[in-house]
Amino acid sequence: MSKYNNLVTILDKIREEAPSEFVRYHQTQIDKVNNARARAFIHLFLKVKFGIIDFLEREKFITDDTGDGGIDGYYIDQENKKLYFIQSKFRVTENNFENKEITFDELLSMDIERIASGEIIYENEQKYNDKIQKFIKELQNISDLPKFEYKIILLANIKNSLQAKINKLTGGFQAEIYNYEKCYNELVFPLVSGTYYNIKELKITINVDSNSAGHRIDYYVKTKHYECNVNALFIPTIEIAKILSKYKNSILHFNPRSYLDLCSGSVNAEIAKSITNISTNEFALFNNGITMLSDNTNYSDKVGRRNKAEIIVTNPQIINGGQTAYTLSIIYDNCLKNNKTLDIFNDKEVLLKIITFSDENTQSNKFNGNRLQLIEDISIATNQQTPVTEADRRANDKVQVELQKLIFEEFGLYYERKRGEYGDGLRQGYINRNKIIDREQFLRICLSAQNNPTAARRSGQSVLFIKSTFDNILPNASFYRKYIFAYKTYEKISQFFGSFGTAVNYGRYAVTCVVANKFTDEVLSEKFEEVIESNLKIVLNKWLEFDSFVRSQKHNEKYFSSYVDKTTGQRFVETNWNGYYKGSSLIEDLNIFFKLDLFDNQ
Repeated sequence: MSKYNNLVTILDKIREEAPSEFVRYHQTQIDKVNNARARAFIHLFLKVKFGIIDFLEREKFITDDTGDGGIDGYYIDQENKKLYFIQSKFRVTENNFENKEITFDELLSMDIERIASGEIIYENEQKYNDKIQKFIKELQNISDLPKFEYKIILLANIKNSLQAKINKLTGGFQAEIYNYEKCYNELVFPLVSGTYYNIKELKITINVDSNSAGHRIDYYVKTKHYECNVNALFIPTIEIAKILSKYKNSILHFNPRSYLDLCSGSVNAEIAKSITNISTNEFALFNNGITMLSDNTNYSDKVGRRNKAEIIVTNPQIINGGQTAYTLSIIYDNCLKNNKTLDIFNDKEVLLKIITFSDENTQSNKFNGNRLQLIEDISIATNQQTPVTEADRRANDKVQVELQKLIFEEFGLYYERKRGEYGDGLRQGYINRNKIIDREQFLRICLSAQNNPTAARRSGQSVLFIKSTFDNILPNASFYRKYIFAYKTYEKISQFFGSFGTAVNYGRYAVTCVVANKFTDEVLSEKFEEVIESNLKIVLNKWLEFDSFVRSQKHNEKYFSSYVDKTTGQRFVETNWNGYYKGSSLIEDLNIFFKLDLFDNQ
């Protein structure tokens, strides 16, 4: 399935979110389906970029209809003082979506200046539609509108010749272009991976009455590279439940595990019991708490509410206590889903430790290597409640992040560097599991492509992801195209039917190794399937002959011992193909047997 088909699947899932009375989203005639998908495309943008989860809330901002003044949607960002005008051109075929460009006339059709000036009619005196009229009234009710920055969002491909003129064509307002690549990378991928809403500021309400543990510890810590501030305080469990329910993986960037992966393990059941089965606050004693990173932290007990305080955290990230946060969010979600009261959270608090890096280290040095190393050290040291595997520890390595990005951009596949990070996309039906690349399997295939199929079959996960081994296999992401070529080869082997000896049961990594040797960077990604299939046919049809060759080699005698049945006198040969494909002679035999110009002389 292509990235475009993936996008269409997402748009259809968004259409399903519409209540039944919104009949325009539930049509079956293809032209009406395409119209509904075009509106769902604007829904996708609003959901991903502004974190508007609720369908009805998003629908209020969509103006796409007759009389829309060339404006398909809008959004008023009160917090950041920005006003967004959206023009969208969804194309109903993959070729058009990726190649057809918005026209000069379509850009000129946007009556932004008239609408922003309060005009309720076109120049020809026809009225704008009701949604546009409502938008104008909203603008009139903004008391500080002059402070707002106007931004044009173009969900469309733009001709190079129009790029320099785009601001002029849109009335002098700043325009941001979402061409097909940006739509895939910044709308589709974040939605599937649950990382689509990166909150800048998080407000947490705290109890500070005489019976609460809400009072905080404010402490400064000097490390080798940075000075940090630590706030430690008890906060209501429902606050954490709401946070992870809404932000999911976007608040777990530095956590070695993803939102959905946190659901495994008995620890969650024990956490849940201390909320659901106990009415008092034993939870505060039983739980180790949550560690959160922040770029800036502000606390105030002067918030106009009795016995309450607030703490505002900038760019929050949970690096420890994910199991606790996840479990609280699931309890919260289940209560909402089943229309149950949230009383089980009453008077139950959890320890929150907020680590804030000093201002001088959170601007230009935000992604400084020393800062990231300190974050990793904190994460490793604090993640003890549930064991973190070596594979988990490698999840945020730079090479993994780069691989994930490159593989999606060129091939539309989802490399899973964190276990379960695409669980939300699977659960929502946005993607199928066959689009996801397992990180352990990928590392084995990398070894095969590096002429080491023995290690690919023999090494366990704990060995593969030890830092020294991992860095040796994947020092950088430069060979990602060859690795995907090998990955697709490995996946395709099982689709061939015939008598191929040990190739399928024991030799898939060895077959992958041979075919991967035919890869060149000149092979276009869209030709991978064709080239792989052609080469696989040749290699597999030679594998029975290769098996015979292997048995004839003196250095392989230990894998093929013969004996005579004393009763019948019949001679038998015991084969140990499993041992052979894990042994040291495999690559030598592959080199000897396949060294001929096998592919050129068939």
